[in-house]
Amino acid sequence: MKDLEQKHGSLFLEVSLQDEATRLPLHSSIVLFLLSYCECKSFKVHLVSSKIDSSQTLKGQLPEFLVVEDVQPEDLPILVRGCRLPAVLDETGRLCRAGLAVVLRHIINKSVEAAPSRNDVQELLGFKKTCLKACAEVSKWTRLCEIGIPSAVEEHLQNSNNQQPQPIPPAILTLEQRLAEPVKVHNDDKIRRQKLKQLRRNTNKDSTEGNVDSDPGDVGLELKTALAKLSIAATPNPTTRESYEIRKVKTNDLPVLEHVFAEGLYFTLTDVVLLPCIHQYLSSIRSHAASTLRRLPHLLRWYRRIQEVPGVLRAGEICGITFVALENPPTLPTGLPVEGDPASRPEREEEMSTQLPFVGGPRPTLTKLKENGIEATFARHPCPDWALPWDSLPDAINPTEGKMSNIRTVRKRQQLNNLVAMVTQLAKPGDTVVDFCSGTGHMGIVLAHALPLCQVILIENKEESLIRAHGRSLELGLENIGFIQANLDYFTGPFQIGVALHACGVATDMVMEHCIQAGAVFVISPCCYGFIQNAVKFTFPRSKRFQETLIYKEHMMLCRFADQTAPQLPPERRLIGKQCMGLVDLDRSWGAESHGYRVQVMTMEPETCSPKNNMLVGRLSMEDGPH
Repeated sequence: MKDLEQKHGSLFLEVSLQDEATRLPLHSSIVLFLLSYCECKSFKVHLVSSKIDSSQTLKGQLPEFLVVEDVQPEDLPILVRGCRLPAVLDETGRLCRAGLAVVLRHIINKSVEAAPSRNDVQELLGFKKTCLKACAEVSKWTRLCEIGIPSAVEEHLQNSNNQQPQPIPPAILTLEQRLAEPVKVHNDDKIRRQKLKQLRRNTNKDSTEGNVDSDPGDVGLELKTALAKLSIAATPNPTTRESYEIRKVKTNDLPVLEHVFAEGLYFTLTDVVLLPCIHQYLSSIRSHAASTLRRLPHLLRWYRRIQEVPGVLRAGEICGITFVALENPPTLPTGLPVEGDPASRPEREEEMSTQLPFVGGPRPTLTKLKENGIEATFARHPCPDWALPWDSLPDAINPTEGKMSNIRTVRKRQQLNNLVAMVTQLAKPGDTVVDFCSGTGHMGIVLAHALPLCQVILIENKEESLIRAHGRSLELGLENIGFIQANLDYFTGPFQIGVALHACGVATDMVMEHCIQAGAVFVISPCCYGFIQNAVKFTFPRSKRFQETLIYKEHMMLCRFADQTAPQLPPERRLIGKQCMGLVDLDRSWGAESHGYRVQVMTMEPETCSPKNNMLVGRLSMEDGPH
């Protein structure tokens, strides 16, 4: 594909075909709305479709200030082809950002970089710039906004052609419930005292002038505070303290704050994500579902408030969004569950995923496993003395950057020796090796240098770490390496070997699952066993035999004690910790074996290279030796 190495990055958006008609999926519409709101011109947009005239067909929904061209799926750059869209490829062609939240946050950063005075754009990232930063695999809120609601609305739109009333999607009901709850924001004690002052002033005014009905959609102080945050000019802090009568009121007795926007008081990236989704949903039901609208009063109020945000109407017009005019709905009591809302029902998974306080020790659990013939066993390390020639390697490959001490550098080299030894034994020319949870690239960069005939891809969801790794690869002049900032689920490309050094908690299980789905070999060093807990995609124990022997709480006890391997602990406790590590990883290996894998759990050499010194090596059982 030509013309990708340009001054600005290349933004790839999906175009879909429905009943021979060209349309933009919600993820693409959301990206275009943000570009319009930010007036961002930092990207060349590529519409990915099998049709060659998508940009002309969709012209009314594309901002005129953007440079847009069509591209067919087979012409995509390799890194982009291996990711779910939307995706952004930088000017070097080596760094790809994929997934809705990651791409949107990147657009905001580029917009602020181009126009530092755009305070309204910068505020979209929220308090401490963390809005939608947590990945969807671990954050239920990110998953709801990034995946749940867009998917639910897409499904609703596909089924709306039958003209039959449909039930409200559970994801929409969950959002309605969230908007009905009181909110907590940074420094909300101060705002709540201002609200108390306002309420007392209004009460006194009503008692002297007679009660006047207020607009049920008016949230008073909350809305004023929210809109003031969006002002270009900073609002000065009040210089006078609240009166003693207000200050002495206990925090628990202060009035609650009502939702104005999706995450509380302030307009953030979450609202940008939700707006095109909710707009299309409301547009599809308004003609025949008045009863449905009455069940979504907080969502409708949110939809009207969004339109009061400066720049939203303009951005909607640029993208071809005509906002729906809706009457004020009756209000519901704040904080009460909405009928049919899944969030109002206790879920077994929710209860199971809660880590209970530790009671007792691991010995009863170890004894129970032993009585059932389950004990930790470790395979022999095939090459315990293998080591890279660190002293002759370029400085950018050595793990000495930053504030890493000499002792830690030695240990990091030893850890890398173990995983690189296994990968080099298993790899063959032409293989793609993926370094999952790559951090700043210690593992991936070494592999790219050691395996020049293989393609190495580093995947990491933390932008700062990946940019540092990208810079080191440029310094080394490596040609066989690529970088993807994304959550694991957004990487869909083929690969032959997956590797991860100290993948924390359920990240180890996510990497194993990804490798199993790809039929790839895996070499993984787990870490942070105490962070393991039931998640959206996983429940523990992982294997049938462990499930038949242990309940969830007993397995969590193993996980917590598996973290008890630090050098400063007594030897007996470290020995128990090592046993627990081995049992947790035995459960993981048996889970993989149910998918046709043969897995070895071994100890890295020397054992002192890390308190978390286990290594899992798995390949399909039909494979003998290097594949």
